[in-house]
Amino acid sequence: MREKHDDIDQPKPKSQREIEREARLKLALKANMGRRKAQARARTAADSDAADDNNKNE
Repeated sequence: MREKHDDIDQPKPKSQREIEREARLKLALKANMGRRKAQARARTAADSDAADDNNKNE
C-alpha cells in the first residue's frame, strides 16, 4: 500500500515559462473568438441583406 504524501494534494507551482505560455494562449483565444464573432455578424448581415434583396425583387 502506498503512503499518502503531503505534496500530492498541493498543485505544483508553475514556472515562469508555463505562466507566459498560458497568457499567450488566453490572448490567442480571445483574438480568435473576436474574429469568429465578427465573421458571424458579417454573415448574419449578409444573409439579411440577401433576404431583403430577394423580397424587393418579388
